[in-house]
Amino acid sequence: MYKYIIRRILIFIPMLFCLTVIVFGLALAAPGDALSGQELSDPNVDPEVYAEQREALGLNDPIPVQYWRWVSSAAQGDFGDSLVFNGRSVSELIEARFLNTLYLGLFSLAITIIVGIPIGIYSARNPYSLLDYSATGFGFLGLAIPNFFFGLIAIYLLSINLGWFPAQGTLSTPGLTGFEAFMDRMHHMVLPGITLGLAGTATYMRYMRSEVLDVLGSDYIRTARAKGMTDRNVLYKHTLRNALIPIITIMGFEVGVLLSGAVITEQVFQYPGLGTLFLSSVTNRDFPVVMAIALILGILILVGNLLADIFYSIIDPRIRYD
Repeated sequence: MYKYIIRRILIFIPMLFCLTVIVFGLALAAPGDALSGQELSDPNVDPEVYAEQREALGLNDPIPVQYWRWVSSAAQGDFGDSLVFNGRSVSELIEARFLNTLYLGLFSLAITIIVGIPIGIYSARNPYSLLDYSATGFGFLGLAIPNFFFGLIAIYLLSINLGWFPAQGTLSTPGLTGFEAFMDRMHHMVLPGITLGLAGTATYMRYMRSEVLDVLGSDYIRTARAKGMTDRNVLYKHTLRNALIPIITIMGFEVGVLLSGAVITEQVFQYPGLGTLFLSSVTNRDFPVVMAIALILGILILVGNLLADIFYSIIDPRIRYD
């Protein structure tokens, strides 16, 4: 296992190189830049001023020079300075919002696992029951309803009409500490967390139902039952170990998907995380911030896939990386 992890980490090096080239190339191919947007919004400023700023920022340098300057600084954790947010450090902007998005992603993933997997298991053990039909209907709705639409409905019903949850922000009372701050943050994360985890819950539930049904029909399950093994042992010792394999695969991608999917959800709830920062940076063509966030999300997806491969061997002892 240790040799496999080392090999995977070494494979990350060329993959990260390709990722940086793609991120930099997409940012370079985008029309305009932050200065051109300012130039259009304020025509009274002499265009030579913007030309001098572009020269000072190195935007007129050859593409290989710009790429090397960015990637060498990024390798040291320095993503440069923002072109829009008063010249603040990109690392500082991301650090101020990363934990908010991380908390929201973990909260959403917890809801997905707690709700989706048990319902999927129950539906598989009781096929064609009322709950099974209800869960199937919920699965179709969860995959069909866009996040922003469900978020707006949740705000209207649960925040505006009933007043159960706040509609935006992370804290109602600044200066709270300890348990009070934790509960206040959790209270603010309920609506965006449910909205963000809606599609994931439906996906996990459908996959879990399908996999458990498939495993329950296997020959070794019938053999285990013929030997007198209880349904509980059949379910937890044999069925789940095999049914969880595709779920772990989805979780590996879910790390990056949740954080990238938070772009729309955070905007709907005005949640101060990476999603709102990313969308604002795209709108204002603040490409240093855009490239940094895209690179971080790509790295998280790579790490998530590595963790999924490791958990394969933990869940299923037949899987070994020799």
